[in-house]
Order: sequence, then structure tokens, then C-alpha cells
Amino acid sequence: MLTALALTLAQPAEAAPELPAPILSLEEATAQIQTIDTAMFWYAFEGCDAAKVRGVITDDFRMVHDLSGLVANSGDAFAGMLSEQCAAREAGGANEGYKNRRLLVPGSESFTPLGEWGVLHRGWHTFQELRQRPPGAYGEGDPGGPTWVTTGGGRFLNIYQWMPEEGRFRMQKTLSLDHGAARSVRPAQD
Repeated sequence: MLTALALTLAQPAEAAPELPAPILSLEEATAQIQTIDTAMFWYAFEGCDAAKVRGVITDDFRMVHDLSGLVANSGDAFAGMLSEQCAAREAGGANEGYKNRRLLVPGSESFTPLGEWGVLHRGWHTFQELRQRPPGAYGEGDPGGPTWVTTGGGRFLNIYQWMPEEGRFRMQKTLSLDHGAARSVRPAQD
């Protein structure tokens, strides 16, 4: 018996299994989620890179929109939809040359922990399209040209799931709500 014990003790110790990473503090989670949010919306709109977006959402990702209903019911479906939209913007596509972007309303974000599972990210954003400005729109001598026009905005509720095996968050669900047209920035004429 002592021989068996001695042989057991003489064996090299097995490496302890790697434990999943504990969820980040709210401060660290906020910083990581803000980075993901910036990248995701840039790649979804201006960068037109569905693969990059797919890398920050879960397999069971859902997008629900107040005007469109259920937009996507999986990460792959959402990435596929973005790929189609980006292809339509390319030369010869149905929306050739179309450009838009999303801007976060400064100071509108809030973050709420969801236990050890994730974080709720809330805020407001606006949307813009690149359009051609007619000559003279900004006064005499204005040659016209491309300009960003705010087309509307809305509120978002994004749920981020902590992925302990990866040590990071992924967006699991987005609710896009309260969409409306942009208010005119020009006063009514008398």
C-alpha cells in the first residue's frame, strides 16, 4: 500500500482544469460593451463587414424592431441579412453607393448588471444617410456636394451575455424601439 501511495505521489501532477473567467465588474463590463457597440454598429453600417458583426453576437442572437418585428432569429440569419445589404451597396447593386451610419446620443447610455449572466445596455441613437446637397444649400457660393443628413432615431435595449469560456461579452438580443423621423432643424417660414 505504501508503494502504491509512493507511486501516486511520484506521478507528475495533472494540470488543474482552467476555470471559466468570472464576469467582469460593471466598470470593466461597461468599457468592453462600449467597445463592442462601437465596432458592431460601425461594421454593420459604414464598414459593411458582416463577419466582424457575427463575431460579437451569440448563435441565438435575436433582433426585434418596433417597425419591422422580428428581424433576425439567429446570429447567422443576422449576418446573412447584413451581407445581402452590403452586396446591394456595391457597384451594380440595387442600392449602389448608399451610405448610412448610426450615431450614439452622448450621455444616453446606461448599464445594468444581470446577475452573473450578463449586462443590459440602454440608450438612444440617431441614423444618418449620405446625400448630395444641391448647390447653394448653405448659402451663396456653396458648390453643393455630399452631406450627412439625420433621418431619424430611436431607443435601444441590448442584452449582452457573458461568455465565461471566452472571457468576453457577446450581444445576445437587441430591441430597437421608439423610431421616429428627424425633426426639422429649419424654423417654419412666416
